[in-house]
Parts: sequence; C-alpha cells; structure tokens
Amino acid sequence: MKRIPRPEHPNPQFLRENFLNLNGTWQFEIDNGATAENRELYKKSAKLKQSINVPFCPESKLSGVKHIDQMAGVVYKRSVFVTPEQLEGLIFINFGAVDYSCVLYVNEKRVGEHKGGYVSFKFNITEFLEDGFNDVTLIVKDDSRNPMIPSGKQSGDYYSVGCYYTRTTGIWQTVWLEYTPKKYIESIKYSFNSDFTEVFMETELVGDGEFAASVFFNGKKVGSGSLKTYGGRETLIISLSETHLWDLGQGNLYDVKLNFEGDEVKSYFGMRSVKFNGYKFLLNGRSVFQRTVLDQGFYPDGIYTAPTEKDLEKDIELSLSCGFNGARLHQKIFEPRFLYHCDRLGYMVWGEYPSWGLDNSDPQSIYSILPEWMAEIKRDFNHPSIIGWCPQNESWHYGEDGRRHFKPAIQMIYDITKALDSTRPCIDVSGGFQVAGDAFDIHTYDQNPESFNSYFKDLPEDKQTLKKVWMGSELNYDGKKPVFVSEFGGMLWSENKENAWGYGDGPKTEEEFVERFRGLSNCLLNNPYIFGLCYTQLTDVEQEQNGLFYYNREPKFSPQKFKDILSQKAAIED
Repeated sequence: MKRIPRPEHPNPQFLRENFLNLNGTWQFEIDNGATAENRELYKKSAKLKQSINVPFCPESKLSGVKHIDQMAGVVYKRSVFVTPEQLEGLIFINFGAVDYSCVLYVNEKRVGEHKGGYVSFKFNITEFLEDGFNDVTLIVKDDSRNPMIPSGKQSGDYYSVGCYYTRTTGIWQTVWLEYTPKKYIESIKYSFNSDFTEVFMETELVGDGEFAASVFFNGKKVGSGSLKTYGGRETLIISLSETHLWDLGQGNLYDVKLNFEGDEVKSYFGMRSVKFNGYKFLLNGRSVFQRTVLDQGFYPDGIYTAPTEKDLEKDIELSLSCGFNGARLHQKIFEPRFLYHCDRLGYMVWGEYPSWGLDNSDPQSIYSILPEWMAEIKRDFNHPSIIGWCPQNESWHYGEDGRRHFKPAIQMIYDITKALDSTRPCIDVSGGFQVAGDAFDIHTYDQNPESFNSYFKDLPEDKQTLKKVWMGSELNYDGKKPVFVSEFGGMLWSENKENAWGYGDGPKTEEEFVERFRGLSNCLLNNPYIFGLCYTQLTDVEQEQNGLFYYNREPKFSPQKFKDILSQKAAIED
C-alpha cells in the first residue's frame, strides 16, 4: 500500500486518536474561469481532469502538477468511506490551511465556505454523509494580485522576483476526518497563576455531562480534576504537585488527557512568563537576549509545505546549530506541527501574519486581516514557544501614488491582539511605520559594521538617527521602548550570482562573510538598549540567496562559526 504524505496527526496540542488522514491522491482541476460551481463540478458524475498529491500545492513538484502560472481557482475531489457506527456520532472534516477562499460540497450538497489562506478550519459534515462511499468536493478561489487578499511573499508575476517567490494555491496542509461523540470538546485554553502551581483550563464543551482532565510530567501524574457542566464555556482549575518552567533549550512540556462523555483528547502545555521591563525582554523573570533568525518556511519541492515532519524539525535544528535561540516566522502562519517542535525544543518564535499584498491604505483591508488574525491567536495561544505577536510587516505607503497606510486599522489590530492575549508582547508593525506596539522594531541592511553601529550607539538619547535608518520612513521612536533590530544582514552568497539576489554587495570570501556577520552582530549584542536581533535569513529561498544555508538546507559555511559569535553574553542579559 502506498504511504500517504505527512501521515502524522497535524495538531499534537489537540489530538484525537480517532481520526482519518485524507492526504494522498485527489482528483484535481485548474479552474481559471472560477466557474466550477456554475459547471456543477461538485456533482458525483463530474470527473476532474487531473490528479494531485495532497497536501502539496499545485505549484509544487511534490504535488505532481507543478503548474507555476497564476490560477484563479482550483477544484479537488475524492471519496471517503463512512461506517454506520461512525454515523452514530459526529464527523468533522478539518483543513490545515487552504489558500484562499473555498466552498465545500459533500454528496452534491453545499456544506459551507471559508475565507483565509493560512489558518485551520473545519466543517461538521455528519448530516451530509451516508453509509458507504461519499463524494467530497472542495472548490477554491485565489488571486494573489487582489489588493484585498493578503499573500505574504507570493509573487504576483509569473516569475519569482526579489523577495517574492512561487505562489501557493489551494490546499497546502493536511486534510483529515475526526470522529467524536455527540457530546464533545470543542477547544481548550491554558493559563496559570502567578507562581505556576495551578493551571486554568478554559474549555468549550458541546453537551452536558462531566469534564475531566489529568496532567502528567515525564509520565508521572502531577494533577487532576473534574467538573459537572451543562455545556458551553467552563474553567477547571487544577493544582500541580510539580512546577517545571518552559525555557530556552528546555521544553518541559506537561502532557494532558482530556475526557468529556467519551470524547478523549490528548494535549500538552508549557508554563513560562514573557514580558518587557524597561529595555529588557524577560523570560521567566530574567533578561534574555533574543538571537533570532528570519525563517520564511519555504521548501524547494513543497513550497509552503514541508515534505516530511522531519523537515520541520530540521529547520529548527539548523537554526540552533548556528547559535540562534529563536526565529521570526516571517510572512506566513506556520503549521501546528512546526510549533510543537518549537515548544518541545525550547525555541522562541514570533507569530506573524502574512500581511504583504494587502492594500493597507484602504480601510476595508481590516476585514481581510482581522478575522484570520483573531483565528490565528485563538488557534496558537497555547504554544509556549510563541513569545510575541506581530500582525504586520513593513506597513509602507501603498501603490504608485504612495497612498498612506490607514493608521486606525493598525491601532485597532494592535488593540484587539492585546485584548485577546494580554500575556504576550505585540509589535504592531515590524519595520516600517508603527502606530502602537510594545517595542520599537527596526530593519536595516547596512552592510558596514561601523555605519551600522552609528545608528544605535547613542540610544536612547539619540532619537533622530534611528528615524533615518530604514528608507527614510516615519518611525516613532520615543527613547522609552525596548528596541528590536528584527531584520539585518541578508548577505548574498551564491554559487550562481547571475541569478541571485541579496542585500548590498556580497562578501567575496568566506572570511569576509564571517567577519561581517561578527561585526554586525556584535553591534547589537554589545548594546545595553537592544533586546534582540533577527538575522536575514536561515536559508536561501529561490532567487533570494542570502541564507546561512542553501535552499536544499546544505550549509554554506560551518554553523559553529556563527554559534561562536552569537554565544557571547549580550550586554542586556542577566
């Protein structure tokens, strides 16, 4: 039997053993007229023209399609087998992510629709199913050129160019069925008291009955509790007999078993505190310097989708081998499996929304970012590795006529982020124009360590120099906020420089590369008013060849050379 791709359960933090992975071969058709519904391709008799290997996007090699031109829409179809016993409960179909909007049909009946290309969603399809084989059709529309559709780093041209890359259309994460009783657990949210001796489990329950939870650390039960409920939102407080904090290099994850009227869910949590104090970033009360790297999550054969789970782990391991302790997950919402490995390995990450491509001068753009951003915060709230949120990147003036960004939208997104999650810092815009935000965030690709250092050496008194750093943009540094240099470096190193792109003049030798990395990094490590750096970038991505690793993840130089530089104690660290 052929092994399906990405067979693992896609969400270790909310795992039901009773699931069916639907990855593998689906019927497929490109729908450039966006007329699939008009042509009734959801009918059982309709046969699509091609096949595709889900969960890989049709632009990718691993999909078997490899169509890299613009696609206005695509259609997927397959059958699923359901037993009478399964129909006695509820059956949900889950999609890890589908870019961009989609409509689901089951057995020729319209089930529902979803908009947003990056977060997970599901449909209860029980009433549409019958005993035996059932026809499932997903109709997708996508337009990376639409200024009301956030597209991140997806190129609007035929070719990739600069820091824009091959597009992703349609399904790009795992699809799976989940079977539950009619009374079931909808969600779980973890929070903790001030000394981490109690965990608060806020759960959404469908139906009445008894909800119970048991907590384990390294296999040993360290707490349990239960409550009676009529359904809806309930909070269960459990005292813990042992306290182990999540920390750098130490996941210290607690395993959780949840049970509600026969619905069993496996979960986990990690306990830690993060906040700013003056100019410092505090992790569990101590000042920690963020040595992060820009990770864009692209793969040569899978584009947005890692070929295997091991590839997700490998990217974290590559970063750690260079001495980084975290990453900016850049212009993409990463899948829960990746975040699980960040949690497990004690690896800090910033959660970011793929805001590029969106016309931020139009007030209507708020409807294209805010609903999905709120869904992202809800989905990934429980990941201890996420130590901050960043809903937008480089919010500049928009269009050839230089229309100004709509400031109230930036402020609103920040305010709602803080209302949904008061436990983490939020940077409203990374680089570019900032309206609110808990830190001052700046990007600069000056390649000369001497002039690079001049921007920061007189912090916090010198407020004018910083305002000139990034393309002369409006930057509202007030001298009071902590400072994050969240993009720098980007040094070009390529075996084929004719088709390569990077920032500034690339070093001519390995020694020059390492010494420039040292000079730039030391400016930030040795500054007592800067809490973190983010080097651009971990790996090459297509023509942007300024990674520390090639696109195939082979090292350009010995990672130990960068680790030696980054391992020195930073001035701001305890």
